[in-house]
Amino acid sequence: MNSSFVIFPAIDLRAGQVVRLKEGDPARQTHYSADPAQTAQKWLDAGARWLHVINLDGAFEEPDNANRRAVEQIVQTARRCQAKVQLGGGLRDLTSAQEALELGVARVIFGTLAVRQPQTIAEAVRRWGAERVAVSLDARGGVIQVRGWQETSGLLVEDFALQLKAIGLEWLVFTDIARDGLQTGINLRATAQLAQKTGLKVIASGGVHQMEDVRSARSAGLAGCIVGRALYEGSIDPLELFQGEK
Repeated sequence: MNSSFVIFPAIDLRAGQVVRLKEGDPARQTHYSADPAQTAQKWLDAGARWLHVINLDGAFEEPDNANRRAVEQIVQTARRCQAKVQLGGGLRDLTSAQEALELGVARVIFGTLAVRQPQTIAEAVRRWGAERVAVSLDARGGVIQVRGWQETSGLLVEDFALQLKAIGLEWLVFTDIARDGLQTGINLRATAQLAQKTGLKVIASGGVHQMEDVRSARSAGLAGCIVGRALYEGSIDPLELFQGEK
């Protein structure tokens, strides 16, 4: 059992609004809130210690000024509650990551950049430390997808994760795209196997539907679990979810 297991409520941003996508498809979007800071406060009040924020416009290489403002408000809200924010989506270089960290983000999450320029991730770890840098590997059928899940990289998850481990990375977010936003349960077998084979701190993402999914992830020795649609649509009670997280 992992006593340091962290539950991350997801706040996905498009045009400054809180949304969720099914299987990463921008055409299958559900809108939840026009006030991301208020959403953040709701999860923090329930006991969350971390927030997992994704700039979807940045990931899709679209204008993201509204999302940037929302991120700033979320970080300020988290700071007041002595909680932390990890941010992904659209971090295409070290400069954009530096800006996020200076804004108060505790951990930056690289996606496409990691696949295309692994040496840049090595530099990020050297510059900011392994606790402040994560890579998100998003896979369909075990093959990593990039550019907001719109393109395939041809790389196998486990092989590439081992390369990242070798350059000093410690934190990995793993998403099974086929389950993301569908509440069909996480792909626990693949996620746990990834953690065991690489020795990385793996955060499970995609498909959490009920408390049993979260308990299973914790029992499997994973570092954490991201919860999205299940929180927004009420299939998981936030007060029950974050018990012991304060």
